[in-house]
Amino acid sequence: MANRLQRLDRSGLVLLCIFLGTLRGFRAVQIRYSVPEETEKGYFVGNISKDLGLEPRELAKRGVRIVSRGKTQLFAVNLRSGSLITAGRIDREELCETVSSCFLNMELLVEDTLKIYGVEVEIIDINDNAPSFQEDEVEIKVSEHAIPGARFALPNARDPDVGVNSLQSYQLSPNSYFSLQLRGRMDGAKNPELVLEGSLDREKEAAHLLLLTALDGGDPIRKGSVPIRVVVLDVNDHIPVFTQSVYRVSVPENISSGTRVLVVNATDPDEGINGEVMYSFRNMESKASEIFQLDSQTGEVLVRGSLDFEKYGFYEMEIQGQDGGGLFTTAMMLITVVDVNDNAPEITITSSINSILENSPPGTVIALLNVQDQDSGENGQVSCFIPNHLPFKLEKTYGNYYKLITSRVLDRELVQSYNITLTATDQGSPPLSSETHIWLNVADDNDNPPVFPHSSYFAYIPENNPRGASIFSVTALDPDSKQNALVTYSLTDDTVQGVPLSSYVSINSNTGVLYALQSFDYEQFRDLQLRVIARDSGDPPLSSNVSLSLFVLDQNDNAPEILYPALPTDGSTGVELAPRSAEPGYLVTKVVAVDKDSGQNAWLSYRLLKASEPGLFAVGEHTGEQAPPNTDWRFSQAQRPGTSGSQNGDDTGTWPNNQFDTEMLQAMILASASEAADGSSTLGGGAGTMGLSARYGPQFTLQHVPDYRQNVYIPGSNATLTNAAGKRDGKAPAGGNGNKKKSGKKEKK
Repeated sequence: MANRLQRLDRSGLVLLCIFLGTLRGFRAVQIRYSVPEETEKGYFVGNISKDLGLEPRELAKRGVRIVSRGKTQLFAVNLRSGSLITAGRIDREELCETVSSCFLNMELLVEDTLKIYGVEVEIIDINDNAPSFQEDEVEIKVSEHAIPGARFALPNARDPDVGVNSLQSYQLSPNSYFSLQLRGRMDGAKNPELVLEGSLDREKEAAHLLLLTALDGGDPIRKGSVPIRVVVLDVNDHIPVFTQSVYRVSVPENISSGTRVLVVNATDPDEGINGEVMYSFRNMESKASEIFQLDSQTGEVLVRGSLDFEKYGFYEMEIQGQDGGGLFTTAMMLITVVDVNDNAPEITITSSINSILENSPPGTVIALLNVQDQDSGENGQVSCFIPNHLPFKLEKTYGNYYKLITSRVLDRELVQSYNITLTATDQGSPPLSSETHIWLNVADDNDNPPVFPHSSYFAYIPENNPRGASIFSVTALDPDSKQNALVTYSLTDDTVQGVPLSSYVSINSNTGVLYALQSFDYEQFRDLQLRVIARDSGDPPLSSNVSLSLFVLDQNDNAPEILYPALPTDGSTGVELAPRSAEPGYLVTKVVAVDKDSGQNAWLSYRLLKASEPGLFAVGEHTGEQAPPNTDWRFSQAQRPGTSGSQNGDDTGTWPNNQFDTEMLQAMILASASEAADGSSTLGGGAGTMGLSARYGPQFTLQHVPDYRQNVYIPGSNATLTNAAGKRDGKAPAGGNGNKKKSGKKEKK
């Protein structure tokens, strides 16, 4: 045996054949080796690096490994030598039992290219088992009246080896009464039988001791023996007869324990104990003895263990029927196990990634997986699929391998991760399924610029603000993540009135808060147009911008200025004349004043600081007129000054709150006062226009603006002068129509 192993080792037992093919973009390669059983761990099986076309040093670098399916690995790859070696003791009989040819299949994975290579290793039998009998001793009862030529069944020997190393022949110890003959079986095996060669005489010899020996064909030959004791009986001239020589039955593999498979029956015409038949199994294999039970009296065959089609699909057993006189006969029982769909498909993730960059091209490989089903036929035909709504698909590659790839471009901002359910379903009835999950994260790519929530912004700051005051804050959002979503802010390099924008305002690059670098003056600088840029920190960075309008709000930082009557430049005092007959309420003159501020800051009130006769004259607090206005008169909504007839304010005629309408009214007052001061018009100017017609056109009459001579709407006042000049507090004015008279004379102070 040692010489034979050496010859096998010298011959290499290496590569028998390699065949190549192509399957869906993968190179399908089948590599075959052979190795004798019972070799030591580390035994050389074949040069795997050579057969893969790789150098040994490339195996580890390229991730060459045997794909494991959860079973004990019998082989390993020596990454230093590039050889396929045994990983432990290999027992062919344990792996393949009675199968004549024993092949083990595995897959080699080249990790970096995701290529699969099939490897088939034939386990060569060695003669490491001797034939053996299950019985320690066999007793055969023979009638003394048995005629020569009568046959008696002998036990079969079992040898788990195959081929020439298996059971080859039987020998019977020399004797004068019996010979040995072999009878062929349906499976090709031969049963030994004891043949009576001469008449027996119980009174002369009641028992005969024989030795049955079984021999294999190995080198050296191994053998096993069992003693045979032949007991000579009194006359029992009928043997039992089975109703069938062969009993056949098919049972499903999921049949429950205790179920009756069939009933055998043998009859014997003898009377008494010689006609009573007892049943038993003969030459029963150990596997079958664990599964089936025979009732010795009824002949019922019961299942007492679990059937498994994937392990054993067929059982052949011999049944013996023996009467009370020792005569017996045999029949064959053939049980076929029918496959049922009792195994769900198995999904094995061979290789996978857990993260993929968004915007990766369609067809990017996510995982390589293998699908197996231990059932046969349609029960073992498996289909694999994933949910349709996911942006992935499965492509079948080599054998039962699938690769999971992307079917379209992924967008992290829509979906940040996927829990991919892989489902494998067989075609049994009912079908069985199994599933596994792959968790895939989508890595961010800088494909989104920062976005401002609004297309433009408006901010307001009061004039005279302190330097460094916070003005406004802007925020831009970036749906990317990490550095790609880190936003910084800046201002465009613009100029305002020839001065760089950076001289007026600055922005915090991290927070987006704007700060004033100067103190603004509303009367000189009323608005500032900015453009803010938001830029992320990706590579390359992306940006967007937004406009910001900054308005300066007025504060009351200017004193009123009296425009009319103007103070004479020659040092004299201006004189206003009133008739001696003037009654109380007579309008002597009107004071016109303006304020450079706007809104409520420009609302004015009047009072006399000093008078020679304090009780003789009075000035209207809100109008600048001797007598207070008639408080019964009010502007209607359409008559109020401003850009339109609908102004903010209440029905009491208060000054409008709108800053811009107020400024327009101020401009009208200033224009009127300017005309009155330079003599181009008088307060009693023609056609009720206050001299505004010449400046603003003939169509601009008192129907457009109030009469500042009599119907002036004064800031801060809840009343105006009456439109009828002669009507003051219900009294008729003296001096005709209430018009005042102005003297050109001046008095020196």
